[in-house]
Order: sequence, then C-alpha cells, then structure tokens
Amino acid sequence: MIAVDDRILTADALAALGESVARDAGLAIGPGTRIAVCLADPAAWLALFFRLRDAKATVMPIHPATPYPAARRLALAAGCTELLFEGAAVERLNPARPAAAGRLLQMSSGTTGAPKCIARSWADIARELAAYVAAFTETAEMTPVVACPTTHSYGLICGLLAGLERGRRPVVVGAANPKYLLKRLREIERPVLYASPLLLHTLARLTPADERLNAVMTSGTLLPAPWFETIRARSRRVFQQYGCSETGCIAVNPELERPEDMGLPLPHHRVTAGDGPDAPSEILVHTAGGTVATRDLGHLGAGGMLVFRARLDDTINVAGLNVYPREVEDAAMRLAGVTDAVAFRRPDPLAGERVALVFTAGPEVTEAALRAHLAGELAPHQRPTELSRIAAMPREANGKVRRRSLAAAVADAELRDAAAGARP
Repeated sequence: MIAVDDRILTADALAALGESVARDAGLAIGPGTRIAVCLADPAAWLALFFRLRDAKATVMPIHPATPYPAARRLALAAGCTELLFEGAAVERLNPARPAAAGRLLQMSSGTTGAPKCIARSWADIARELAAYVAAFTETAEMTPVVACPTTHSYGLICGLLAGLERGRRPVVVGAANPKYLLKRLREIERPVLYASPLLLHTLARLTPADERLNAVMTSGTLLPAPWFETIRARSRRVFQQYGCSETGCIAVNPELERPEDMGLPLPHHRVTAGDGPDAPSEILVHTAGGTVATRDLGHLGAGGMLVFRARLDDTINVAGLNVYPREVEDAAMRLAGVTDAVAFRRPDPLAGERVALVFTAGPEVTEAALRAHLAGELAPHQRPTELSRIAAMPREANGKVRRRSLAAAVADAELRDAAAGARP
C-alpha cells in the first residue's frame, strides 16, 4: 500500500500497526473520537490516521517536532478531547462531546496572523481527491515520493492519498538527508517528488549536471526566480499547486514556466480574482460551503491560469503606490552574489510606508553595489530605503519567511545598536 523510507507496508500490515498503536496508547476509537496526534514515526502516525479515518473519527495531526507543551496547547485550542503524544499514553483533555461527523483538523499557517483551527469533513476531502486526480493527470503513471510532512495537507492529501487514489504505492521519506533522498529517487521508476521549495532548491543544487530529477511538485511559497531556474534546469518536469487550509488544493499547474503561475483551478471550485496583471484583486474560492477569502492578490490569465501577485498583508503602500515584495526580491537576487532576499514594509512619516530589504550575500557584494544595482532595476518608489545584511535567512521548512517577525527582529537590532551607541 505504502512505503515509509525502506519499509514496505501492505494494507494488512498498516491495519495491524494502526490497531497496535491504538491499543498500546489505550485509545478507544469511534465516531465520537476527537484526538490530536503527535508521533515521531511516520509509519505509526499514518497507520493510526487510516484507522481513525475509517472509523469516521476526528483527528488533528501535529508535526512531530512540536514540543509537548505546544502540542497540548494546539490540541486544547482545537477542542480535542484527547492527545496522543510520542512515548505517552493517551491524555484526556476535555469532557467527551456528542458524536459528530468525522473531521480532519489542521491549523492555518499563521504566516500573517494568529493560526486558527480549520475543520474539513472526510466527504469534503474525498471531493478534493476526486477533482485533483481527474484534473491533474500528468502524474497518473508516476510514483509519489512524499518528502514533506504528512501531518500537513500538501503531503497527506495531495501526495499520499491522491497517489493511493490513482492505484500507486506512495513512498514517504521521513529522513531529512538530501543525499539519501536523491538515492531513493534513483531507485524509483518515474518518481514525482512532493517537497518544499527550500528542499527542491537544495536537491537541484546537489543533482549532478548530467542527471535530472524526473518530476517535482512545489507548493507553500512563491519560488524566488533564481531558485526556480535552478530547479527547472535539473528537472524534466516541474509542477506547482496552490491552496489554503480552508479548501485544500485550489489550482494545479502541469507545466510550470513562471513561478507566479499557480495553475488551473480544480473543477470542484469556482475561483475569482483580478482581470489582469495591472488590476489584481483578492483571490476568492467559491465552494459548496461558501466563499473563502484567501488574503492573496492575483488575477486570472490566459486559459484561466491563476496568477499570484502577493499576500494582501505583505503589499507595501508607498505614497499611494503598491509595491509587491517579490518584485523587489527578484531584482535583488539578479545581482550576482546575492543568495536570498526578503522585502517588507516599514512605517514612514511622509510616505506612509517604505520598503526595507534583508539579504544574504557573498563578501564581494557591498551595500553600495546592491543599491546601485537596484536603482537600475526598480522604480524609485520600489527601491528599499533600508538594507540589512544577515548571515542566514530565517526560512521555515516550507520556505516561507514570517515578514512581520523579520521586521520586528530588524527593528530590535536597530534599537540595540542605537542604545549601544548612546552609551558613554
């Protein structure tokens, strides 16, 4: 049925493992179960997941690196009645609730605000799977290799469950070693790799010049242009998908040529956005359960392609003119030696807001050289008034950067420097 690293688990073995995990934890599973699960072994987690789903229970997967206090807070916030944490018996958290239809509970990313709990029914997820498999046929004969957390819907639903829906045997790679992952990919016939943009970029740089990754899927954050070119040069096929916690996958691009082209909307959704590149508006997803506002700006291009412009919360308004961070970041990274860049807003008493840029670069890149380069690449209102060099960009595992946190860290560093300079 599935493989986890080098371990093959048949349907019978997976069912037996699920029963064993539940029994050892003292967990009684039924339709009224509402449990948060944080397990280090991906095989144990997936075996229990299938057991819970089949019983129409409600489950909240928690990333295995989450410490116990944080996992417990998440479980309580989601209204879970029980928590199964690695190495412990099931913990009773809340009084039992009346039995309700089973749900998959997940927290939103919290990239631009406080995370919130999203509950999706198993029927809703089944509709997503049917639409995904029917519309995205390019990988029908490929083996999904899931090198991202199966506690997140990208790896769990689109990587693992969609592969099973197609009759394939997905391979879940829990090891974080990129060289091991490349070895596994060479052993698998026609693999399609589901991974984060950050991991794809690392693998592309490690892939020998005479080799190509068969097919890769990216999701989670917009690829910086240099990353995209590196990945495309080392891959036969590059796919991209776009989604949100409330709706799951929204669109899939079967032939990625520009990072901002998110893909064609799946048939079970109706998607609206701006009329063109000069008039982006919020991307809205109209579902059977209502309209979901994504907080992303974009437009619908030729052939219905959904084109991403920026997060609404990340757009910088400089004296009434919108600046989209990616345009500034890509311009910075076109200077040889600049390895990463993130733009964000800073308050300005005259313009309202101004652009700031944090970057990583080799020693040959000076601030003066970067400013001169950006002057030739950007309009005056787009140019950063502040440049900050850091040793390493604080990207999360999926490649995202929390811009608010980065801006706060830069401001704190400035205050500390100012205080140090004021000391006698």
